[in-house]
Amino acid sequence: ATTQVKTPIKVIHTPIRSGQQIYAKEGDLLILNHVSAGAEVIADGSIHIHGSLRGRAIAGASGDHHAKIICNDLQAELVSIAGNYWLSDQIASEYWQKKIMVSMNDDDLQIEILTI
Repeated sequence: ATTQVKTPIKVIHTPIRSGQQIYAKEGDLLILNHVSAGAEVIADGSIHIHGSLRGRAIAGASGDHHAKIICNDLQAELVSIAGNYWLSDQIASEYWQKKIMVSMNDDDLQIEILTI
């Protein structure tokens, strides 16, 4: 049996500014700050944002349907998991500026509000 080596989580402490792109290859991405409008965060795994998401978050970039996007304040331009995406105008207003988790259910994105 072969053991698969998992890439350690990529941790970013600083704000992600407009025009910046951060990519966590073969792993998860943890951002301990905000993602500004015009910025893009990409991970082959899941993305956790402990701040506002105003830019674009692309999880499961290599096709992982189990990837999640979790953020404390949803104001995204785009959220995407495994190539399935919603633009800001497709995100229901009930989720706007809430702590949420985006995941895949069958072949559809779903958002749930996190109450913890």
